[in-house]
Amino acid sequence: MKQIEVQILQQSYLLTCPEGHESRLLDAVERVDTAMTRIRDAGKVRARERIAVLAALNLAFEIADREAADLAAGAAAKAASPAIATGSTGQQENLLPDEDQQRLHGLVQRLDQALGDDGRLL
Repeated sequence: MKQIEVQILQQSYLLTCPEGHESRLLDAVERVDTAMTRIRDAGKVRARERIAVLAALNLAFEIADREAADLAAGAAAKAASPAIATGSTGQQENLLPDEDQQRLHGLVQRLDQALGDDGRLL
């Protein structure tokens, strides 16, 4: 394991990284630093902890968007075969299972309640 010192929001961190994965770690650090800087510079949130949580949520949302796009692409490919793309009623199935949709909706509601008006995702 290799140790790398990085800066995130002008604070130093010493991180341990498997050999050969340094560039991936540095890319991740750059994404986190950029996300946190963007939130801080917007001026709505000042506390480092809140900035970190909002940045993590924004990054997680981006990942979820990519995953949904991948699912949509898969669904589009399946649409070429109507027997697979449609349910027994002949209607196209949702991209996310109902359980995941309900869970996502619940998480968004809890985030809205926890963050209040000043903590909206940027």
